[in-house]
Amino acid sequence: MSPTSSLDTKEQVRQATDIVDLIGQYLTLRREGRAYKALCPWHDDTNPSLQINPERQSWKCWVCDIGGDVFSFVMQREGISFPEALSMLAERAGIELKSFPGAASAAAGKKSLYEVAAWAEDAFHRCLTTDPASAPAREYLQQRGITKESIEQFHLGFAPNEWDWLLRRANADGISINNLIKIGLLATSSRTGRQYDRFKGRVLFSIRDTQHRPIAMGGRILPEYEDEKSAKYINSPETPLFSKSNQLYGLDRARDTITQQDGKRHAIVMEGYTDCVIANQFGFHESLAVLGTALGERHVRLLSRYADQITLVLDGDAAGQRRANEILNLFIAGQLDLRVLTLPDGLDPCDFLLERGADAFREQLASARDALDHKLFVATDGVEIGSGSHEANRALEEILSTVAQAPQLQSGGQIQTKLREDQFLARLASKFRVPEETVRERVVALRKTARRASRVQDSIASHNPLQIQEPWERELIEIILQEPESVSRAVESIAPEQLSDPACQRIFACCRELSLAGETPNFDRLVLEFDDPAMKNLLVELDERGRDRGGSDLAAQLPDLLLSFQRRNEKRNQQQTTAALKEKKFAEDQEVTILQNLIDQQRARQRDS
Repeated sequence: MSPTSSLDTKEQVRQATDIVDLIGQYLTLRREGRAYKALCPWHDDTNPSLQINPERQSWKCWVCDIGGDVFSFVMQREGISFPEALSMLAERAGIELKSFPGAASAAAGKKSLYEVAAWAEDAFHRCLTTDPASAPAREYLQQRGITKESIEQFHLGFAPNEWDWLLRRANADGISINNLIKIGLLATSSRTGRQYDRFKGRVLFSIRDTQHRPIAMGGRILPEYEDEKSAKYINSPETPLFSKSNQLYGLDRARDTITQQDGKRHAIVMEGYTDCVIANQFGFHESLAVLGTALGERHVRLLSRYADQITLVLDGDAAGQRRANEILNLFIAGQLDLRVLTLPDGLDPCDFLLERGADAFREQLASARDALDHKLFVATDGVEIGSGSHEANRALEEILSTVAQAPQLQSGGQIQTKLREDQFLARLASKFRVPEETVRERVVALRKTARRASRVQDSIASHNPLQIQEPWERELIEIILQEPESVSRAVESIAPEQLSDPACQRIFACCRELSLAGETPNFDRLVLEFDDPAMKNLLVELDERGRDRGGSDLAAQLPDLLLSFQRRNEKRNQQQTTAALKEKKFAEDQEVTILQNLIDQQRARQRDS
């Protein structure tokens, strides 16, 4: 496959992907003149610092020093390679990848995994709904209150209690055993080396991505098959299709039905698959569930794409209270409006809905505490808060630490949110019998500490962005980006190997090759030449700085820049020659000629100066 056809493919995908629409699917954008801004997801951003340039189809966060084009944004946001990003954006744009081997093979590999996952989902589903041997599974679901309609809508299934049920069907249907292993439905015995059905004896909840594609399974073992060795619930392992840190059960259905309440998009997050299914049966179609793991930072980021307000519905036991307390800071730091509902009488959402109905559940949702009120309730449980005791001081410190996590308030935040914080702090001061000024000063101190810790963490996690250290080399590329036609003059005086910075060498060599081929090495063309996000980021930075310094007017500085380079080059050559003379590396007759040349060059410089 020729390089030209690969570039044509990248350019076709890039032109079909509007960077504002793309980033807008991940982040909330704010228009500023011709550009857009958003809170950067890669650092603790309080003042939108991620800038999107629709004209250049580029983005940049100057705090993180990362940026690039549509490809590098997807690579950074999704943690994937360039071929995977190209494949993802091509699929999004409805473009078939024929002329990019890396992306085509990546797309083909994943496509086959998706196809196998869909085949398995269908096999398990048909087993549950039509196989007489699956009667115990149907009875179990009926006992849990799950209807036939829900079984169809959520593609529920059943894996018979046999070690090789799926294996035999795969062989009969010509399905790749290797692919079934890759997506975690088959496992390999460490004792015998043979493959076996990972989910045998379990009712299966199909996990789908936001494009409605099956990617994994969650399984609940039937009670009659339980023993001391078997886990009640298991999920698919991490696979090329599935990461439990990046997925939520039911999001494929809920994303299009998340409701608006008081101008906010609202979602309900529960702990179990069955809770989510039953909630949907009762009309709460905005319900989701975690996948056998605690909610994490990636889940919060995922939720922020689709909802502004989250109600976290937890079991009404002490463990549920504790789990909510552990994740409050994630939501507050993620700027999501979190409400916490712990159901009465120790009930989980499934049992509550089946016993008391939709209206009672709706009343509970309306009474859910917001994050700070829940924090106050949990932290002060069993504590005499006005006593000034060690326990009371510890509780106050814990609450203030949570308040300090809210990044939008560090720089003022929205007036309504700021007012609410002021009221909450005044309330805390009154309850704990502490001067309000003391409470506010402590929050300020905690925020400063949090910011310092964040900066240290950002430094530790630094991706070491590329920089061109030599100022004149950096200026050379800035000029070329603003006035690409100037490269023809630059290449007459400079060879790539004469540049000291490796990144500058690569960019200049690429410009030279494009110019010799009759192509204009402008920003749009150059950014397609490099798949590495660090190089894309460097090009965006140089382009932005060049435009800030004068745009195309910079080209007027090129003659002086080239003359300066010529003089530096001559001086360097002279120093090398002088050193060689001192080391007696030349014959006597050569020394005379070389010395005369050095004298002539010196006189020429004096005349020009």
